[in-house]
This record gives sequence, structure tokens and C-alpha cells, in this order.
Amino acid sequence: MQIKTGGSGSWDIIDNLLGGITIPRMVRVKQNFIHPEPIDVPTAIASQLESPKWWKNFHKGDTVAIAVGSRGIENQVAAVRTIVATIKKRGGVPFIIPAMGSHAGATAAGQTAMLEGMGYTVEQVGAPIHATMDTVELGRTLEEDLPVLTDRLGYEADHLVIINRIKPHVCFRGKYESGLMKMITIGLGKQKGAEIAHNLGFGHMPAHVQMIAQEALKKLKVLFAVGLVENAFHETCIAQVMHGHEIADKEPVLLDLAKRYTPKIHLEKFDALIIDEIGKNISGSGFDTNVVGRYHSEWVSGGPVIKRVSILDISAESKGNGNGLGMADFTTVRAVEKFDFSQTYPNTLTALLTGGVKIPMVLPNDKQAFQACMKTSSHENWEDTTFVRIHNTLCLTEIEVSENLLPELVSDPRFEVVGQPYNLEFDEFGNLF
Repeated sequence: MQIKTGGSGSWDIIDNLLGGITIPRMVRVKQNFIHPEPIDVPTAIASQLESPKWWKNFHKGDTVAIAVGSRGIENQVAAVRTIVATIKKRGGVPFIIPAMGSHAGATAAGQTAMLEGMGYTVEQVGAPIHATMDTVELGRTLEEDLPVLTDRLGYEADHLVIINRIKPHVCFRGKYESGLMKMITIGLGKQKGAEIAHNLGFGHMPAHVQMIAQEALKKLKVLFAVGLVENAFHETCIAQVMHGHEIADKEPVLLDLAKRYTPKIHLEKFDALIIDEIGKNISGSGFDTNVVGRYHSEWVSGGPVIKRVSILDISAESKGNGNGLGMADFTTVRAVEKFDFSQTYPNTLTALLTGGVKIPMVLPNDKQAFQACMKTSSHENWEDTTFVRIHNTLCLTEIEVSENLLPELVSDPRFEVVGQPYNLEFDEFGNLF
């Protein structure tokens, strides 16, 4: 998207309004969380797959589709590489299929490119990507007579492997949120399946995910599934291999653990949050709404109370998908120029949530994104604005806070102040170094 400003001097009015506002000094702070030990993911998966129980119906030469989603999940490339190597060692023929619903523009080429950009290449994992948006109808749900769809290539393979991170969802609460059951329903259902699950809104999503996935599991040839759980430090602490018929019972247990371990901003209330980047590789909504307390769904709530949110950029891995931008108050020209309608809107039209793809107030640079938060923070003295800055919602173990928050933090055991306060440094264009 190209920003039309009306001429080279068109930002002068904004400069006059914001230019005299002095941004407070910042200080680095570590946040303390429950810290279950990280695991060696390849070793954990390989050791579990040594058991003959996973291979009873497996034969040399069998094809195996490995379903992989669109999230940037720590250690998942290594996990897939291990699964591929194990299948090849037993004489199987593995390949990867995108399991991301309507993401990446709802095209096979777009979904392939997204996976390749995340590291799922033949060179990295040892297996090719085979992508299609075609689906097969496995049956219909008993409760609401909904069609149960699945990826055609996954269905035609001799076996299916499903791998995903299990975590709280950003738009709804239920027995199953982000994880294996949702991937079966929406990810493998492609655009059509995602549309069916979303059709009545997120108020019905918990029931739809459960009923569709349970019906699908009766027909899918699941060799095994892998559920990953991360701690607050974005480290994998659990990698559990399970049979297809075990997913429905084991996933809620892993979800409860994920909710205990999930990171957050420990502050309950502050004036302004600066997010360096959002993206589909970070969260389905661009950022974890549970962390920020800004939602595009009425079916979820909670999180800190923040007056103003500025988003500075869209990650390169998101390929122009700017979902989440609309929940902020301010953004930059840099971010909006990366916003790609074709990448962003298909997922939104499928999910029926429009709030995340609106365009907030656009400012020329990072410095003015800070200053705009201050000018609109309702303080008599703008310098009293309290700030938190994060890189993204996956990186919360070390954050930046404004110096005026230190009296609140120094006696709180959840925080550890690192170093001395400093002034933020901006380049000649007003962007952070």
C-alpha cells in the first residue's frame, strides 16, 4: 500500500503538533516467570518414536503427509526434520502439507511460500512441500450437520502426521483452543473448512472445533500427532507424541499447562505500549491479544489496561499480512506500506473478524508513534506518560519500560531492573536504531 501524503511538506503539521514532546528515558527490565526446563526437541521426539506402537500399520514405501501450520514455532523445524528422518529410516516417503486454513492468501502457492520462508525446505527438513487448496468431505457432524473437510493430499497419503503448538487462543475460550484439534478442523480444512468453522462466529467456535475434529479423527489415517508446549521464555518444554484417538483427551491437559506457562506483561495498567513488530508468524491475530488486552473478538477478554498502542512494523515472515494492525491506535508509514490486501483479507473474510485489519492513524516514523501516544494519554504533563516497549508478544522475558515506572517495579519480585535509564536513539528519519 502506498501512502499519499499530499506533498513533501504535508507532514509539517504533524511535526508541529508532536515535535516538541520529549520521550521519557527507558530502562531494560527482566520479567520473572515460571520456568519449566527446555527440552532437546529432536531427542525427545526421536526417543518416543522408537516405540513399535506407532508403526503397527506402517509399511515400507508408505507415503506420509506431515501437516504444518503458519506459526513461527520454536524448534518446530527441527521437530519436523526429526519426524522426516524417522519415517525415511523406516522406508517411508514423507512430504509436508500446509495446514493453515485460509492463511497466505488462501492459495497453494502462497502457503508453500510461507512454509519455505519459515524454513521448511528440502534442504532444511529433508522433505518437499506438496500443497493444494482442494478438500475431501469426510462426513458430516451429527449435532449440526456440518461438512467435515480435509486436505486432499493429506487424505490420499497412506498416513498423516499432525504437529502443532498448544496454547491459549486469541479469539475464544474452550476445551480446545490453539492446537491439534483446531488444526484438524481449520488448518487441514483449508479455506472452505475454515469458513465452515467460523461461519456462525467465534461464540460457536469451541463447539465447532470439537465436533468437526472428533468426526474427522474417525476417518483420518493419523500415524501419530505431536503436541508442543512452550514456556514463557519461548522455549519448548513439552513435546508429546500421541495416537490420533488420544488427541481429544491429551490436548486439554497440555492446554492447561500452556496457560500456566504463558508469558504476559506483569503490569496491570499503564499508558502506552510500543510493539516493534506484528505478524502471522507471531500470532494468528498478528500479536497475542491475551498479552496486550486488545481484542477483535467479543468472546475473549482480560489482560492489562492500556490507553494507547503503537505498532511500528510488520515482520518480514508475515509476507505482508497485517492482521492485528487495526487493534492499535497508531502505526507507521513503514508498516502500512508493507500491508498486503491479498495476504490479509482472505483470512479476515473467512474468520468474520474485521477489527484487526483496519488502518489506525499512520505516522511517518517511530519517534512520532511514541509522541502521539504521549499527546493522547490525557496527562497534564506529557512526560508523565508511562511506557512499555516490547519487540513482539513472543519476546516478553526482557522488556523496556519508561523511567517513571521504576518506583512501581523496584520492590516487585516479578521484575528485575537491568542497567541504567537511557534515551532512545533515532536515526535521521526518526526511526529507532
